[in-house]
Amino acid sequence: MDTTESRMTNLFEQLGLDSSKEAIARFILDHQLPADVTLAEAPFWSDAQRQFLGEELKEDADWAIVVDELNEALHADATKA
Repeated sequence: MDTTESRMTNLFEQLGLDSSKEAIARFILDHQLPADVTLAEAPFWSDAQRQFLGEELKEDADWAIVVDELNEALHADATKA
């Protein structure tokens, strides 16, 4: 069973964002980041979202895997280049 979608849904809920499958896909398409911008430095996060994402990655906490998946998805265009 692939739990990636449900984990991403939970992450988006934790971030206070629309967590529908369509909204997540649109968010990822609309918020692609250049290779030199880290996930936590992205300009579209609120301070609270930025802090949460940074801490979860730094602490290798429970959310780290799905946060890293979001990071990879938001850098997909940068890795194609």
